[in-house]
Amino acid sequence: MGLRIKSKIALGLLFIFSLILVNGGMGYYYLNRLASASDAIIRDNYLSVQYCRQMSGDLMDLTRGDPRGLEGFNQALTEEDHDITEPGEGEMAGELRSLYDQAIAKGPSPDLIQRMQGLVFQIQDVNMKAILRKNRQAHATAGSALVALAIITTVSFLIGFTILLNFPGYIGNPVRQLTESIKAIADHRYSERIHFSSRDEFGELARAFNTMAARLDEYEGSNLARISFEKKRIETLINDMKDAIIGLDETNHILFANPMARSLLNMEGTDLIGAYAPDAALGNALLHRLLEPGDSGQLLRIFSGGRESYFTRDILSVQINDPGDAEAQPVNAGRVVILKNITRFQELDMAKTNFIATISHELKTPIASIKMSLKLLEDVRIGNLNQEQRELLDQVAEDSQRLLAITKELLDLAQVETGNISLSSQPTTPALMMDYAVQAVNVQASSRNVRVERQGDPMVSLVMADPEKTAWVLVNFLSNAIRYSPEGARVLIGAYGQEGGVVFFVQDFGPGIDPKYREKVFEKFFRVPGSQSRGGTGLGLAISREFIQAQGGKVWVNSEPGKGSTFCFSLPSVPALKAGPVVSDQSKK
Repeated sequence: MGLRIKSKIALGLLFIFSLILVNGGMGYYYLNRLASASDAIIRDNYLSVQYCRQMSGDLMDLTRGDPRGLEGFNQALTEEDHDITEPGEGEMAGELRSLYDQAIAKGPSPDLIQRMQGLVFQIQDVNMKAILRKNRQAHATAGSALVALAIITTVSFLIGFTILLNFPGYIGNPVRQLTESIKAIADHRYSERIHFSSRDEFGELARAFNTMAARLDEYEGSNLARISFEKKRIETLINDMKDAIIGLDETNHILFANPMARSLLNMEGTDLIGAYAPDAALGNALLHRLLEPGDSGQLLRIFSGGRESYFTRDILSVQINDPGDAEAQPVNAGRVVILKNITRFQELDMAKTNFIATISHELKTPIASIKMSLKLLEDVRIGNLNQEQRELLDQVAEDSQRLLAITKELLDLAQVETGNISLSSQPTTPALMMDYAVQAVNVQASSRNVRVERQGDPMVSLVMADPEKTAWVLVNFLSNAIRYSPEGARVLIGAYGQEGGVVFFVQDFGPGIDPKYREKVFEKFFRVPGSQSRGGTGLGLAISREFIQAQGGKVWVNSEPGKGSTFCFSLPSVPALKAGPVVSDQSKK
């Protein structure tokens, strides 16, 4: 087999690259020589000329009776001593130094100044002649460079022109013939054949094309049957799904509606399939509501089957890419409306809310009785307590206070679930709320060997917030971060100021969240797929968002799969107040 097309192209490009490399190398060599000659003139001779001019001027000052000329002359002579580059220049500089020493010892006489002036002119003349000599050498080098580059450029042009005339035809002619044959096949002329004499990839392409053309008739029939089978399989899958699904095309006509969707809409398939969606929705309030634009995840209450059920609506936009044009923009191919039945989760949530409210309310009475009994035991009129009894009493008091705080938090949670959030906003120090949150998760962090570290600006301004509910949000964020962090990892908590507010953040280095789930993590009942084994009901982040939004703030998450997540929320600051530990009793614990 002859050379492959890839090898031929590689050899041609390698040859051209070699020409470019030689041309560039020659240019670099001569330019470098010219640059070196220029640097040598400035470094070796031009500076010496400047020093001689300075010394000559200083000697003229001495002639006029200005004694400061000796000081300037000494500085210039010292620089000249360090710039000796030409033959004889060192001896003349040494003799000049000797005359300068005599001038210092005996005084600058006119005769001595004249002799010094003569030596300065000699040194200057030596360097000027050197500059002229090196300049002629630089011109000679430039001339040689021009001749060499002209020869190389001419040879490179001739070779490149030859390749330009022949190589495009070698590639383009088979491609043009192949294009014409493909158009013939597209016009159903399956007798079209390609005949290439080469034994490279074009020859293989011709043989493959001829084989394809011979079998296209057979493929056409079999592909049609396969497409019909796949369509029936997809329809079966959609019809058997428990979620209600409605599909619409790009012109807003209904393509399909599975039995669950038809049952909820109380409409027959003949009234739905193929109908223009807005027209079909005129007589059906539920369909009209499903087709309304809005965010995915919207909660709907639908009466069906003799009972009220809860559903979430998801709207999926269908985009199709042209497989023949990778750079073309995706084309809108319609949308799919999906109703997910969450009645069971909603009922569990309501039962949980009622249970929490009932238990919390019932616990307050015995806890209050315990605290009253503790007060009585502390009364000295009942009797004095020894040290051990006092320690036990303090421990019981602390535990009862903790139980009372937990009960209050449960009641707050029940308020969120029922939509009745009671806030006690006040200027609050962010650092104390973060300290409380860190203490609250110490046991959980220790059990997983996770380090909780403080970062951010410790001097951020006060925030207007309910300290207990805000601390509850921080505890929830930290608990999630610890739960999803690997053993021995670290979790960061901190706060920093921004215009008009303060941003709190909790960062972990766990598995992260896929971008398509980031907007849904704050929805009720939602759990990231694959995280069910980690526990949780999918309500903690939703409750956190309700707490923060009720205080005028907002909640968001930044995450990248494999690099962890950062949960953040912002609260309005109180810039007019001085920082101070203004928190409630709960956050001081």
